[in-house]
Amino acid sequence: QVQLVESGGGLVQPGGSLRLSCVGSRLTFRLYDMGWYRQAPGKQRELVALITDGGSTNYADSVKGRFTISRDNAKSSVYLQMTSLNPGDTAVYYCNALWRAAGRTYWGQGTQVTVSS
Repeated sequence: QVQLVESGGGLVQPGGSLRLSCVGSRLTFRLYDMGWYRQAPGKQRELVALITDGGSTNYADSVKGRFTISRDNAKSSVYLQMTSLNPGDTAVYYCNALWRAAGRTYWGQGTQVTVSS
């Protein structure tokens, strides 16, 4: 059973930073595009950042210049460094793995990020 386990969420003040981590198990991690999504109360889940199997990155306009996605295939891990956080970033953040060639996708259980003073 493939597992994705997120960590690093929490409560942070506006302007602060957090680093989210997601560790995958029982999957050939290097084959997967890895994404971070978020879902705020009453809103749809949205893509925050994506890093492809080749290392290309893509970001939502709302986080460009503030968030950085990276991966370490040797550790089967993907990270999201978040800076200059604001209350609009408050959401549950989910890790996603997508193997495009096989049409397989997996989700983590989510980690809560709350930005509040």
